[in-house]
Amino acid sequence: MTDSSTSAKDSAGPRAFGVDVGGSGIKGGIVDLTTGKLVGERYKVLTPKPATPEAVSKGVAEVVGHFNWDGPVGITLPGVITDGTMRTAANIDKGWIGTNTYELFAKDLGGRALSVVNDADAAGMAEDAHGAGSGVDGVVMLLTFGTGIGSAILVNGTLVPNTELGHLIVGKKEAEHQASSRVKEEKGWSYKKWSKKVSTVLEEYEALFWPSLFIAGGGISRKADKWIPYLTNDTKVVPAALQNTAGIVGAAMAVDRGLKP
Repeated sequence: MTDSSTSAKDSAGPRAFGVDVGGSGIKGGIVDLTTGKLVGERYKVLTPKPATPEAVSKGVAEVVGHFNWDGPVGITLPGVITDGTMRTAANIDKGWIGTNTYELFAKDLGGRALSVVNDADAAGMAEDAHGAGSGVDGVVMLLTFGTGIGSAILVNGTLVPNTELGHLIVGKKEAEHQASSRVKEEKGWSYKKWSKKVSTVLEEYEALFWPSLFIAGGGISRKADKWIPYLTNDTKVVPAALQNTAGIVGAAMAVDRGLKP
């Protein structure tokens, strides 16, 4: 399926290709690296069930092949990646843990340049450069509120990879066990009540990292006007600007920069 809602068809800047692997879909497209916008349409296939490494790799190759793209490809995955190896696996098959991602994707994509990065890190890079964090100096933190809390930290544009701040203990619980949007839904909390939990988590992050800006991502960020005004932490919080294209854009940026965490 294709989606041209964020296209930049007349773009002529340097380009790279990004693929964002999620729990429900694998989506990708060509990215104008100057503007951070898609060139033409985004293409999406369903994430296979089960989402084994081999099956997902075939899906990534299908997305890339749809565009007849033969250049470098950046890929996001929902997990921690160090030295090219998947260390955790969220919303995909646990068989990913211990997988050498570069060897895996090279089987279906050939010997082209690849970059494989955490999905929240990719979204953070994109938001920092082309979205809500553009032009902000210092520490910028993206937090994605969903089934858990994903995180990305950028320091003057440089990524600190694999932060996983949703697992930080705040009080007596992990942050994501008290302030994710899933907890809000399960508890039946109002936005006002949930915002108190989010504020507590943000205050802990402030004490540790002294950020210049928090960027709120995830589906609930589309309703930012219903809860951000209730937050009581000190640092400014703004909703993510790129939404569904952030992972694709960040993946393309990663391969352009030769990023291999």
